[in-house]
Amino acid sequence: MLRRDDGAKRPVNLSLSAKTLDRARAMGMNLSATVDQLLAAEVERQYWARWNEDNKEAIAAYNERVEREGLWSDRYRTFMRPESAEDGQDAA
Repeated sequence: MLRRDDGAKRPVNLSLSAKTLDRARAMGMNLSATVDQLLAAEVERQYWARWNEDNKEAIAAYNERVEREGLWSDRYRTFMRPESAEDGQDAA
């Protein structure tokens, strides 16, 4: 899992829409904090999208195995069983 590090900051140059920048400044927005927060969210989104893409074959294989063999805990999970299976009686 990604961890956001609020450590040292580095200056960068950005090109932003002049109109949007003027409006944000007029509203008293903290541009650095806003861009940092939005960029962190986008980095995390893209990280997990790539992780899912890189691992899609393993995920598919695991899901196929679970579909075929079930989970080791299936016999203990009563919340997913039909009522007739819980009390050992067949539904009429």
